[in-house]
Parts: sequence; C-alpha cells; structure tokens
Amino acid sequence: MLQYWIQYPKLHKQLKAVTNILNDRMQVSNPDVQEALLSLNKSGGKTLRPAMFLLFAQFGDKAKQEEDRLMNIAASLEILHMATLIHDDVIDDSPLHRGQVTIQSQYGKDVAVYTGDFLFTQFFDLIIDNIDERDYIKINAQTMERILIGELNQMYKRFDQAESVEEYLENITGKTAELFWLSAMEGAHFAGTNDGITALAGSIGKNIGMAFQVLDDILDYVSDTETLKKPVLEDLAQGIYTLPLLLAKAQAPAEFAPILDKKQHISDDDAKTIAKLVHQYAGVTKAQAYAKSYTNAALDAIAQLPDIKAKKILQSVTKELLERSY
Repeated sequence: MLQYWIQYPKLHKQLKAVTNILNDRMQVSNPDVQEALLSLNKSGGKTLRPAMFLLFAQFGDKAKQEEDRLMNIAASLEILHMATLIHDDVIDDSPLHRGQVTIQSQYGKDVAVYTGDFLFTQFFDLIIDNIDERDYIKINAQTMERILIGELNQMYKRFDQAESVEEYLENITGKTAELFWLSAMEGAHFAGTNDGITALAGSIGKNIGMAFQVLDDILDYVSDTETLKKPVLEDLAQGIYTLPLLLAKAQAPAEFAPILDKKQHISDDDAKTIAKLVHQYAGVTKAQAYAKSYTNAALDAIAQLPDIKAKKILQSVTKELLERSY
C-alpha cells in the first residue's frame, strides 16, 4: 500500500527502496515457504513502521550519509512486524487480514509458522549487519520480548470477563505500541539526533501506536467486513475483549454476562447483540476519547520537534490515522 505515501515523494521513494530490500530478503529454497513469502509481499501493508523510522531520521544530520544503513534498519522493522502478524494470525486462526487471505489459512499452519520463523532470522540478520551498538541490539531483542509478552497476556485473558481497562492498555502497549516506539526512536537515533529528540521521538511513536490500536479495536464495532477488510467482531468471537467492550461492560456487567458466558460458543446473533450493547452503553464513544487523547499527546510532542518538512508530514499522518476507516 505504498500508494498512500505517493503524496510525500521523498518518503515514497525511500519506502520503495525498503520494499526492494524486503524482496531481496524474502528468498528461501523451500517452495511452500517461498510461495507464502511472495504472497505476503504482494499483499503489502501500510508500511507505517518503516515510514515512522524514515520520517524521524530526517531530524538527524546523518540521514544522507547513512542512507543505505537506514534503509536496511527500516526494512528490519517491517520484517519484524510481518513475522509477528503471521504468528498472530496462526494463534487467532484468522481467515483474513486486511482483506487478504492469511498465510495460515492459505498454506496451512506449518508453512505459516516456518514463514514467520524465517522472517525472524532475516530481521536479526539485518540488525546484526547494520547496528554496531550493543545497547541497540539489546533494545531490539527486548522489543521482541515485550511484543511477545503483550500477545501472551492477551491470549491468557481470552474470555476473561474480569479483564480491566488497565490490563488491556498494558497488553496493547506491548503488542502494538512497542514497535511504533522502536521505529520512531531508532529513526531519530541512527540519523544522529540528540538524546532529547530521540526520547521525544520514542514518546511520539508510542502514543501513535496506542491510538492506532485503540482505533483498530473501535473499527471492529463501527465498520463492516467490506470496509474493514477483515471479519467484524472477530476479536469478540475469539474471546479478545477490547476497549469498547470493556468500557461498555463496566456500565452494565449483568447485561453482558449471559452472552459472554457462552465463550467460544457465541453465535453471530449473540455477537450482534453485544455490539448493540456496546453502542448503547457508549463503549465506542468512550474508546474514541482514549484514541483522541493518545493522538493529542502525540501531536503535542510533535509540536516540540524542529520545524522541518517531516514535522508537518508527521502531524498530517497522525491526524489521518485517527480518521481512517480500516
């Protein structure tokens, strides 16, 4: 989905270079995994994480001289994202992701797991080849750990009606916001910005990631399958209780309990009833306030950045992410 970035010619050109690196890296002798990799690469994504990395890199004075290195690190972030998505789809048994048939649905779980594993190896190859600082190699490993813990905690909380909003926020901090934080922070650092800008970039990335995931969960209750490009209410059916449901359920737990007690046996009609209750008890509206709060926190921090073109792009992209329909 590089088409989104065509309005920003410099960034679009850089992301095409990142895509070429991804193409080069997605080569393996096993024909099944190779076919899965080609399918994954064709399906594409928003490339938000490498875009964040490259935008924050523009605030440093090494962006030009370190361009090849920066492209490779940006590619590593997208590869890590793709690997975690594949494994997430396996765990969730998801048939679709953003309108595309998932790797596990199309090729089977074995191929999906090995494809994800292969991508992890490519992630580490790129990191080792392009990052000299031991501290940042460790940071990348710790980021992987926090993403995994976020996913594990989400899995542990499935069908748990006692899950709190705080636990939900902690889980999405790991499984989603962590990689946005890494992308923004590393972009600033490896392009040579000072420690203050690097820390500010990380804070912006984290808040954008939190807003992104909250809105993703809101769309499950306000969109349709054709627009959303994935089955609506899929998380609910899998026992993943996201922010709109948690906020609404807190107002009238007794109305939700009889349906949620059915756990994996919940029907389509049951799911529609839950969706109506979520709207009735303002779960969507209250969740939107969270997304707006994280977005405003990101925008307030972006306002503190030096006045260059990348700053305006970050402001526009951050606002547009809150207004997206998928």
